[in-house]
Amino acid sequence: MAATSSSGTPTLPARERLVGGDLLVPVGGVPRRYVDLDAAATTSASEAVVRAVQEFLPWYSSVHRGAGAKSRFSSARYEEARESLVRFVGADLATHVALFPRNTTEGLNLLAFRLGLTRDDVVVTTAVEHHANLLPWRRHARLRIVDVARSGTFDVGAVVAALDARPTPRVLAVSGASNVTGWLPELSAIAAAARERGVLVVVDGAQLVPHRPVDMAALGIDALAWSGHKMFAPFGAGCLVVDRRLLVEGEPFLVGGGAVRAVSYDEVVWADPPDRDDAGSPNVVGVVALAAAAEELHATRGASRSHEDVLVRALDEELATVPGLRRLGPAAGDRLPLAAFVIDGMPYGEVAGRLAEEHGIGVRSGCFCAHPYLSRLLALGDDEVARFHADARADRDDRLPGAVRVSCSSATDLADVAILGEALRAVSGRQGRRPHPVGAG
Repeated sequence: MAATSSSGTPTLPARERLVGGDLLVPVGGVPRRYVDLDAAATTSASEAVVRAVQEFLPWYSSVHRGAGAKSRFSSARYEEARESLVRFVGADLATHVALFPRNTTEGLNLLAFRLGLTRDDVVVTTAVEHHANLLPWRRHARLRIVDVARSGTFDVGAVVAALDARPTPRVLAVSGASNVTGWLPELSAIAAAARERGVLVVVDGAQLVPHRPVDMAALGIDALAWSGHKMFAPFGAGCLVVDRRLLVEGEPFLVGGGAVRAVSYDEVVWADPPDRDDAGSPNVVGVVALAAAAEELHATRGASRSHEDVLVRALDEELATVPGLRRLGPAAGDRLPLAAFVIDGMPYGEVAGRLAEEHGIGVRSGCFCAHPYLSRLLALGDDEVARFHADARADRDDRLPGAVRVSCSSATDLADVAILGEALRAVSGRQGRRPHPVGAG
């Protein structure tokens, strides 16, 4: 349940209502409140989510595998969550179904496998994508990439051109929001263009769903994947809401108990969706947490959006005051409250390490599991990309390109953005400290 004010109005899951929101970490031998600005990677659990889990745990049991009261209760909660999450993203229960992979990555891998793609099939995707929306499609089909301008963005026309190229693609796989820059493509127009051409629309919603409402039916999205750990439910469950017609034929991604109706040594009779893609004992605790997080987000969408818009403006203002700081990607228009940047003359690992060690601020550094996109944002040429790969093979992490990313959630205090600005001005003013090793991530 979402927290409410004394008047009964739902309130934001502010820092104080996150587990560990007032965590103290040692900074120069002195305890200091941890400033968490890495929400794009993962978020702490909200107290509302934890309460839902605690209330469920006494009833925790096997799902669809027992006649006892606890098993029946667990099974009912599991199926209720499945229905509520389909509704949460505006999909039709008559046509779409929710599956529960561990995260967005697993969900997209599952879908890429289940579509039965071949090397003759083409998947249109973009240079903005996280590896989770590149590598599964690359494994099963041919990619046609919509490239980006120096701003790190593309327009609808570029997507239409890729859709119209021959051979006609089977799938358009696009992120709803960038995990590197916070940029939001024009999803409505992009999806409409794909639907007009009979191309399946798959959206990586890992960054989009925690920050914006999604209406799959209105947008014409066939499949949407997202993760609980980015929306205050870090209990190991994600969600893939998909048109059930895409799951009727073929073998499941994972095989085992629960996915079948009958088995012999010579034949398998697969279960109908969604059971066919639900082999093994499911993470029902994670699913309960995910449904509770969705309920809380739904109840606070308006307030969350207003607060995040304020955070975007505050980030822009603070980062503009840091000497030598260069933003990557667009710094105007509708964006999520996150930013990637480099500081002239300073290794990105040093910047992130000093923010942590000297100021108790947690950020992300590296390539953010979006190497092609970051290569474009950093304007790396072909020779530099080849050297990047050679250094990676040689374990030369100190030579890998990268940047720093700060990212907020609806629970981020506005004051924490001011703390970040002050820390970055201090760090940029005292360069030359030892570099901090960091991977390419």
